[in-house]
Amino acid sequence: MLLLRRVLSHITEDYLLLTLLLLLSVLLWFNPTTAVGLVALVDWHIIAALAGLMLLSRALEESGYLARFAAWLLPRCHSERLLALLMLLFAALLSAIVTNDVALFILLPISLSIGRLTGMPVGRLIIFLALAVNAGSALTPIGNPQNLLLWQASGHSFWQFSLMMAPLALSLLLLVLLLSCLAFGAATLTITVPHDNSGDNHRLFVWSLAGYPLFILAMEYQFAPIAAITVLAAYAVFKRSVVTGIDWLLLLVFMLMFIDLGLLAQLPLLQQLAAQLMALPHGSYNGSALLSQFISNVPAAIFLQHFTADWRALSWGVTVGGFGLAVGSLANLIALRLSKQPGLWREFHCWSLPVFLLSLGIGLLIL
Repeated sequence: MLLLRRVLSHITEDYLLLTLLLLLSVLLWFNPTTAVGLVALVDWHIIAALAGLMLLSRALEESGYLARFAAWLLPRCHSERLLALLMLLFAALLSAIVTNDVALFILLPISLSIGRLTGMPVGRLIIFLALAVNAGSALTPIGNPQNLLLWQASGHSFWQFSLMMAPLALSLLLLVLLLSCLAFGAATLTITVPHDNSGDNHRLFVWSLAGYPLFILAMEYQFAPIAAITVLAAYAVFKRSVVTGIDWLLLLVFMLMFIDLGLLAQLPLLQQLAAQLMALPHGSYNGSALLSQFISNVPAAIFLQHFTADWRALSWGVTVGGFGLAVGSLANLIALRLSKQPGLWREFHCWSLPVFLLSLGIGLLIL
């Protein structure tokens, strides 16, 4: 009942959820679909992976050791700007290795701990973390789902694909780092709230940290649903507060996105739209970047791969499309939902929309 009340209390505040529900009702009116058909549109492996990562991330945060790490890191950084640059560089590197979503799940709890220990604008740090992982993950075929898909479709080797993406990925990362120098000041960091280590849970930290590589390995071999159920059962028995403490509504948002986007892709109108986008100047690049703003970059890559063989332009376009509107990348939605910072959606777009326009121009210049 407590979980149900929390979900219901969030619905009136979650405009994205309401929009998705409204869109679903309109799509079902145009294209009636059975419940089985709707369930089949959801990528349950991704939903299970998100659920497992959310549980592990929440457990690490609740253990208290991430706050301890933040308290250790802060005295070694002389300013907000230096701390932000270090966090963004680490986020970009990590996202190229373990995907952008996983990088966020690891770094968001640390960022929230930094915010509790200092007066640093943690909401802005989270915004730039989302931008940094979108840029850094573009470098390798395994950095994000759209790269993985297009790498397999293109037939390139791992290193060929990475070299193809390197000029854009490094340029975008440099852009994000330069903007972060404007966003964060040179003020000296001071710990305003001392961290009490007496409540830290060493066992919870060790087991949750060990669970990360095991869970990622399960994802790699398509066992994410089984692994997620195992993680959920373990925390439900031994640490129930972890289960009740995560944002289950985020999973509902992603389920609705899969359903809505799957129904949209079945409309003949969208097929015509794809043809018109490909007819634009640099259509594979501009068209994929623009379409990503409305249906997210992973569905845009899945949809448009059937309309072009220009893999570089398409891969670059969906990468740039991850900036701009929050829906452009699932990583953006994860960062904004899990941060629980008031007013962050508005501030996110104040930074991400200019980054999208600048990135679009940078990509065109390089192409």
